[in-house]
Amino acid sequence: MKVQIQSVHFVADSKLTDFIQKKLDKLDTFYDRTIDAEVILRVNNEGIENKTVEIKLNVPGDQLFAEKTNGSFEAATDHCTEALRRQIKKHKEKSLAH
Repeated sequence: MKVQIQSVHFVADSKLTDFIQKKLDKLDTFYDRTIDAEVILRVNNEGIENKTVEIKLNVPGDQLFAEKTNGSFEAATDHCTEALRRQIKKHKEKSLAH
């Protein structure tokens, strides 16, 4: 799956981008027809949990989206991929029903 990662007002290191790539590649085991993904990493200025991850996942006929905020980008990515996994299962069940 093609993954495009954008970091807003900072430069993401290769360890973080590799981690995000691995997490999104695991989603292919649930639904192998995923077209691509767009990831936006953002640092907010308020509080301890100030790192936001947004993931848009393009699948045939639909676009799945998850946005989570946490204390680290890794934890926020974990929560996003878990939310997307549930959305993928719903999308797959819905498409099989038709």
